[in-house]
Amino acid sequence: MSEPATHATPATVLVIEDEAPIRKFLRAALEGQGYATVETVTGRDGLTQAVMRVPDLILLDLGLPDMDGFEILRRIREWSGLPIIVLTARGQDGDKVRALDAGADDYVTKPFSMPELLARMRAALRHHARAGSGEGGSVIEIDRLRIDLAGRRATVDGAEIQLTPTEYRLIATLARHAGRVLSF
Repeated sequence: MSEPATHATPATVLVIEDEAPIRKFLRAALEGQGYATVETVTGRDGLTQAVMRVPDLILLDLGLPDMDGFEILRRIREWSGLPIIVLTARGQDGDKVRALDAGADDYVTKPFSMPELLARMRAALRHHARAGSGEGGSVIEIDRLRIDLAGRRATVDGAEIQLTPTEYRLIATLARHAGRVLSF
């Protein structure tokens, strides 16, 4: 179908979607491709998980029971540049333009093709890694620590450090913002 996610640490996808069948379908398809998934049903829980887990990519539905998806997008963009793909039934040009102008990296309308969604996710992750999250590249070096954002690997003096996905995301986030105070 498509190439699996090939990283030392699997990329984590936060799925903010209130429809159980779509969440189940996405979980099976994404995990089958090597991604780790975190699912939320509400916008508030989605915001919490975005802060706590710092996923590598977010799939965001606009029609959630407690919050408008545009509000979630706005709030995440206040503190993060991580890739966000809107995955929604809203197919009007106005919604697409509004979401993209608000900071979405891509917009996919339901029903959708899973191979196409996976390709769009890979592209968003590649662009994010290439941009180094706006911090000057896909490799960060601080003293003896080297973090390869594209390869999702961390080394000290050339020796790879075995990190859990949460540990990797934490160290990468701190390294991207070295010398700055972070609040979530």
